Amino acid sequence: MKIKNWPISEHPLPRLLRQGPGALSDAELLALLLAGNLAGRPALARARGALGHFGALGDLLTAPLAVVEQLPGWGTCGYARSQAAIELSKRMLLEDSRSVRALDCPEAVRNYLRLALARRGHEIFAVLFLDAQHRLIACEEMFRGTLTQTSVYPREIVKQALRHNCAAVILAHNHPSGVAEPSRADEALTHALQSALALIDVRVLDHIVVAASQAVSFAERGLL
Repeated sequence: MKIKNWPISEHPLPRLLRQGPGALSDAELLALLLAGNLAGRPALARARGALGHFGALGDLLTAPLAVVEQLPGWGTCGYARSQAAIELSKRMLLEDSRSVRALDCPEAVRNYLRLALARRGHEIFAVLFLDAQHRLIACEEMFRGTLTQTSVYPREIVKQALRHNCAAVILAHNHPSGVAEPSRADEALTHALQSALALIDVRVLDHIVVAASQAVSFAERGLL
């Protein structure tokens, strides 16, 4: 297999399709994003057709490969470019979050979480690990579930908190239903995690629930 005279052993496309965009470097993502000539009427027609098919940009950019590759003129390369663009945006927002204290710039944190989690087709529970100044150390997707629920194990979060030597965390998960309102189960889980992490002197600063363009903060709701 050869892609536009680029040896397949060096081309990032197969690895993106196999391992996901997170496995690629910034340079590889940019190479995918810029590869090919996307200017002109045919590209515009393809973009309009795809947006018309999905009805929303977010639905197009988060659609699975099996769906996108069926769109006229898109295929696996079109899918790879869209995933590269999303991954670059996530990394930019993560850089913004790392450069300031999380509590000083909550909008940067929310923007990242909305982009990373909001339109996923299954529930994902993520944790942002923060240092003593509440600067971001790492953001990790800890658990993955079904359309309606995720099994979260406090012991695993405590282990990662110790590994990162963090002082605080921000919890986050998505609601694929599109409704960001926290459930009673979400509240109970948050309090259980607060108790578990308090044993190792790690504070839970917030729990953010995202869905579509919404982001609900437990701290702002007085639920912590």
